Amino acid sequence: MDSAMVSAGNEALWRARVFDERRAADVAALEEIRRQPDTVTIDHRARLRDELSGLRDLPDHRIVDEPCRWVHYPWRRELVGILGPQSFSLVRLDRNRNKITRDEQARLRRVRVGIVGLSVGNAIAQALALEGLCGELRLADFDSIDLSNLNRITVGIMDVGVNKAVAAARRVAELDPYLSVSVYTNGVTDENIDSIVDGLDLVVEECDSLDAKMAVRRAARARGVPVIMETTDRGLLDIERFDLEPQRPLFHGLLGDLDEASLVGLTAQEKIPYALALLSAADLSVKMAASLVEVGSTLSTWPQLGSEVLAGASAVATAVRRFGLGESLPSGRVRIDSGTLLNSLRDPLVDEGGSLSDISESKVESAGTPTRPADGIEAVLEAIRWAPSGGNAQPWSIRVDGPLIHIHADRDRTSLMDVDGRATHVAIGAAVYNAKVAAAAYGILGGTVLLPDPDSVDLVATVTLGDHMNQPLAQRYPSVMERSTNRGVGVRAPIDRGLEDALGGAASDEGGRLHLYTDPRELAAFGDVVGAADRIRYLTPMLHEQMIGELRWPGSEAAHTGIDIRTLGLGNSEVAFLDVVRRSDVVTRLARWGAGEALGTGARDRITSSSALGVVTVDGSRLDDYVRGGSAAEAVWVCAQEHGLGVQPMSPVFLYARDGYDCVRLSDPFAGELDALRVRMRGLLDLSGEESIALVLRLSHCPPETVRSARLPANSIRR
Repeated sequence: MDSAMVSAGNEALWRARVFDERRAADVAALEEIRRQPDTVTIDHRARLRDELSGLRDLPDHRIVDEPCRWVHYPWRRELVGILGPQSFSLVRLDRNRNKITRDEQARLRRVRVGIVGLSVGNAIAQALALEGLCGELRLADFDSIDLSNLNRITVGIMDVGVNKAVAAARRVAELDPYLSVSVYTNGVTDENIDSIVDGLDLVVEECDSLDAKMAVRRAARARGVPVIMETTDRGLLDIERFDLEPQRPLFHGLLGDLDEASLVGLTAQEKIPYALALLSAADLSVKMAASLVEVGSTLSTWPQLGSEVLAGASAVATAVRRFGLGESLPSGRVRIDSGTLLNSLRDPLVDEGGSLSDISESKVESAGTPTRPADGIEAVLEAIRWAPSGGNAQPWSIRVDGPLIHIHADRDRTSLMDVDGRATHVAIGAAVYNAKVAAAAYGILGGTVLLPDPDSVDLVATVTLGDHMNQPLAQRYPSVMERSTNRGVGVRAPIDRGLEDALGGAASDEGGRLHLYTDPRELAAFGDVVGAADRIRYLTPMLHEQMIGELRWPGSEAAHTGIDIRTLGLGNSEVAFLDVVRRSDVVTRLARWGAGEALGTGARDRITSSSALGVVTVDGSRLDDYVRGGSAAEAVWVCAQEHGLGVQPMSPVFLYARDGYDCVRLSDPFAGELDALRVRMRGLLDLSGEESIALVLRLSHCPPETVRSARLPANSIRR
């Protein structure tokens, strides 16, 4: 052991001794300690084992069998029973997750850090130990604690007179007795500086002595070890990456070519010119600058505040964490000044930043029922306008040519989930159904031709107005114009056989087939599939961007498309959740972790709490088949709402994928998982090879919706 370090005989001043009862020598030593009359025994083993068994997502369940240890703290005369090193670390650092993942925690445990100067450095040592940001600490300070230190060092009055490095080491040991700590009570000297710096990954320098500051940097630069310094006034954090820039001038060249000899033995007042060169007089706080004038007069040295020391420790810990994880941390300086930031307080009552925080409490007004036009053609066009579509994109345009109403696909209003235009054709199928219902109500029903012009890929349907009546269709007109999405949770209640037959008949009349599921076990199975697909939708960047881009806030300029945020039926906790997961950086990080199971909870819970799940299918997989499927789905939707059910379309990402290649196009990183979900869904439905899903509808018993998402003005969708 280096002679400059605390001798082995004095390690009892600060080093906790760990005993393993599987070793005979440790058993004998424990018995000797227990025989000492002033030893206090505290057994936390059972309590900590309970904590360990309660952890979520244990990396290895065998770890619960790791033998416990006993730790002796000589300066406290206490013997404490704790968990073994692996399980202790898992429990103690579990609340770090996932701001620091377990893999990242393991990487950080290999970082070796030296801290020189344990006044400000005391808080830094605590911060590094608290977060588990290193696996070895070397602490150096020659000074002992004075009463005047207790405004910024988190120790007690009983520690006055204790060496500062020893006091810091004790607190670290009481946090984590398994963390390797070395103590140098002579501070930095010519004799021990090599021992302190050799083998370190980085140095935190918090000395008062300018010559020591210089010496530490010179030794660190010679070994390619970066140096971090934090000066508490206005939170100046200073980084010198000597590992990346071995020729970088010390102190960024701010002190020129000074050497240590010229800085030895300076008084506090004599240090001020150099301190100003390092700190920049113009950037000092007013009170600090004025105090420097008083040093040597009414003040013995420059002031430091405990709150600023603690804030600085936080900044250093963040820098060490970045360094240990290989994240961006270049040489340079930055001020992290809470006082200045408080001058920029914002009042959330007048904030217009688009937060969701007030949505759940906002007043909603009834959208009312669209007025009934006097003219039949206008009625048909208005009915088309209110047809449903994915994300309320309304991916169509209309051209009126006498009695012919041509409905074209608008490929500019679509999304990644619209695989090969299938979702667009389902939406246009719903629009065709609405057109027929309105035409029947006005006695001008004619024929409909799907994909009438092979040379026009965008012309999906032509509705011909005639003079026919269709009473069953005509009776649906008020319901078509009142149809809305109801995302309320509702209550599970049975659906009688008569309603099941009516819903199935509505699908059949339009060339589709309804698969209706009411058994809780079946709903749970579908909920798992749709929830897992929702997770993928969140975690895939383009899908996430488009999903969040569909949301509209009241008063937004684009509110005539997309989904009105007030129709989501969100409770307070769901509002808060959405406020977080609408951020792309959050979901990107979840994807990197392979996490995000909670992202599918909303869809899963809504399906499992429903009265039924209806899946509308159609025979065939051509685009005109999807149009027929859209008409059938709209017919089921309208019929369900007429019978008092709330209806919500559920759109798993794979809904319009036909094979694995389509899943790759939707989400390359999750293509395999997505295709497996697609296959599982078809298995649950027991679909034939050519049968295609048009839409999935969640049916529930819940109060009617009071807000409808707006629609594009009629003139904006006419050619």
